[in-house]
Amino acid sequence: MTIWNGIHPMNTTIFPAGSPEFLTVDGLQIRISRSEGDGLPILITAPWPQSIYAFHAIWPALTALGPVVAVDLPGFGRSDRRAELMAPEPMGGFVTRLAAALGIERCHAIGPDVGTSAMLFAAATRPSLFESLVIGSGGADMELVGKGLRGVIEAREGEYGEPEGGAQVVGTITRLTRQTPPAEAMEDFRLSSQGRRWIEAADYVRAYPRDLPRLKSLLPAIRTPVLVISGKDDPIVPPENGAFLVRHLPRSLHTVLDAGHFVWEDDAAGYMHAISAWLGGGYRQA
Repeated sequence: MTIWNGIHPMNTTIFPAGSPEFLTVDGLQIRISRSEGDGLPILITAPWPQSIYAFHAIWPALTALGPVVAVDLPGFGRSDRRAELMAPEPMGGFVTRLAAALGIERCHAIGPDVGTSAMLFAAATRPSLFESLVIGSGGADMELVGKGLRGVIEAREGEYGEPEGGAQVVGTITRLTRQTPPAEAMEDFRLSSQGRRWIEAADYVRAYPRDLPRLKSLLPAIRTPVLVISGKDDPIVPPENGAFLVRHLPRSLHTVLDAGHFVWEDDAAGYMHAISAWLGGGYRQA
């Protein structure tokens, strides 16, 4: 198998035997995948409309950095949904309870896409949980989100989404990724959004107009070191969102990679290079 810069193209099974698995948290079945290792745990949450299988290209390199727990947050991927959690602020609270259920007292956390706002709310309410954060590709200010995402956020009930969300999501991912993910991952993305799951998951971003102004007011008090990674050509969450976060976060760094929205796949090597340097000690300089 070809390897470049520590990134393995995943042509075979993405996760090892016995993984993923489900963990009950707050009465919900939450899908996770774990790896063994030494050092501080790394908690990584899946982007939408994908799942933990979005990390197919970075998983070997990521797990070499320490013990990793990848998570489908409630309502995303294959995890159970609860309506009151489908917004950034309550999802941030869930992240802290999830960490407790996993026995994690302190960790590095990686939250691309919808994980961006959830991780920041979690850091604002429980800073002792996080050694550092890696976020990005998630909406930070309503004035800065892309046209397509704004359309989902502002659409009236029943005016967005298709009856079969899985097919819609497969088409969207195929159109927007520079390299089509492997078949195993694409099938998981389809199953993660089948039926009305895509429409129901959109409730999270439809809460942005309410929760993002609240988050902005909290950012200056977050002392956790934060690395923001953006895709230069992201049409959904343009890199201006990352620049906005860095202007308001006191200990932060913004890295812009030559990628679209799915930066963890479009430039897997660059994404992992930035994360490795950050977790390897770069966060202490922020």
